[in-house]
Amino acid sequence: MATPVLESSVVIDAPVEKVWAVVSDLEAMGRRSPQCKKVFVLGGPVKLGTRMVNINRQGWKVWPTNTRVTEFTPNERVAFRVAENHTVWSFTLVPDGDTTTVVERREAAGGKTTALSSGLVAALLGGNEDFERGLLVGMKQTLSHIKTEAEAK
Repeated sequence: MATPVLESSVVIDAPVEKVWAVVSDLEAMGRRSPQCKKVFVLGGPVKLGTRMVNINRQGWKVWPTNTRVTEFTPNERVAFRVAENHTVWSFTLVPDGDTTTVVERREAAGGKTTALSSGLVAALLGGNEDFERGLLVGMKQTLSHIKTEAEAK
């Protein structure tokens, strides 16, 4: 059983518009996330309904996932659903003057993913507990990269 919600956040010393420019550049996740090796955005700029193919990695293991943007509200939120496991990943921006809090979440409705995903995580990716622990570490690293990029803009 998957944890229903995994979440991490960071406060960035930049206004929401600068942070949004970084967060909404989903193609750049390949250099920000330790698990995501490459993101291919299909069909133009990211918007509601945009499809992406992600190449993910854990050590020597590499696998693709297909995602679709399910929410896209500029300067507020972007979310995408992973077809293979039915999880939803999101970035929510909360402005507070010259700072912005970014919340990254992974939601597994009802604490469940697909049978295929659960089986592969159990057999090849260290089991759910270790896999999710790695996801949380990766979320913190991703947010750290987003913070560095946004504060440098």
